[in-house]
Amino acid sequence: MATQYVMRPSRPDDLGALMHLAELSGPGFTSLPVDEPILAERLAKSDRAFHGRQRNLQYGKYLMMMEHVPTGQVVGCSAVKAGTGIDQPFFNYRIITLAQASHAAGNLRFDMDALVLTNEYVGYTEVGTLFLKADHRGGGAGRLAAQSRYLLMAAAPERFSDRVLAELRGVVDDEGTSPFWECLGRHFFRMDFAEADRLSATTDNQFIVDLMPKYPIYVDLLPPEAREVIGRCHSDGVGAYKLLQWEGFEFDRTVDIFDGGPLVAAQRRHIRTIQESRVVTLIAGDTEGDGEARQGMLSSNRLPDFRVSLGKFVRRDETNLIVPEDVLDALKLKPGAQARVWMRSK
Repeated sequence: MATQYVMRPSRPDDLGALMHLAELSGPGFTSLPVDEPILAERLAKSDRAFHGRQRNLQYGKYLMMMEHVPTGQVVGCSAVKAGTGIDQPFFNYRIITLAQASHAAGNLRFDMDALVLTNEYVGYTEVGTLFLKADHRGGGAGRLAAQSRYLLMAAAPERFSDRVLAELRGVVDDEGTSPFWECLGRHFFRMDFAEADRLSATTDNQFIVDLMPKYPIYVDLLPPEAREVIGRCHSDGVGAYKLLQWEGFEFDRTVDIFDGGPLVAAQRRHIRTIQESRVVTLIAGDTEGDGEARQGMLSSNRLPDFRVSLGKFVRRDETNLIVPEDVLDALKLKPGAQARVWMRSK
């Protein structure tokens, strides 16, 4: 079967498609604001990053678009930010546990959780902005959008941190209401969740420094509807969360300050896709019907022309891979070229 999808670097002329994805993503998807100037600048920054034209590697913001090969339409995206907290603060709530004890009260002892404002992830690489149109969320497309980010890191490890994080959108309803925000953030910011979300996406976050509470917040003092969503992700993000856990990311007892969504982290060298991927030399050939063929992902393994596609491949040996012609075409590679492959386990 012909390859259906390819991930490729975004281009300035993707603005219309990216705006459409932003409109579809819904409230709380901070990294895709429905704001044309911001998205245009993001495409420009991505172009500079892929071509190595930013003044510091940690400023790189790489946005990849998923293209539906048969139609040429953009149907999704995902991104990698080389360094968080470099050009603006990256605030979160860390959940700490405080031990309470009293001998005078009959040796009473119990633990209480509290939220503490932190800015401790400076320099981490962040993966995010994973969004696909609803009718393109099967057939391995979600995995392609997610894993292409790690193959990008493997292609140019010097551009990325040794530590990687991901933030997941918290619980927000269809009307854009966040229980966590309504019960906590609104008291300090005196604005709607959507407005705070917009400011977070479009400013240097000085407003957070100015307005955020500076002291620990006891979780038990929050209403039940807020406590219940701390560390929970949006229903649309459950699949992405599972893929992150499969890669080796773990919940770091840190949550988003606006919607309470979870932050997960991993060492780059421990990420499964990176660990299991290999550089191979490509041989053109038909793999359909071959009993040795296995599903996998193949990347061009170079920047700025970085591309990733799904396919069925056959290992001739440790260093040579048989690849269908349509995958070579999608990746703009020729037989004899080197590429990076990740293949499903048998």
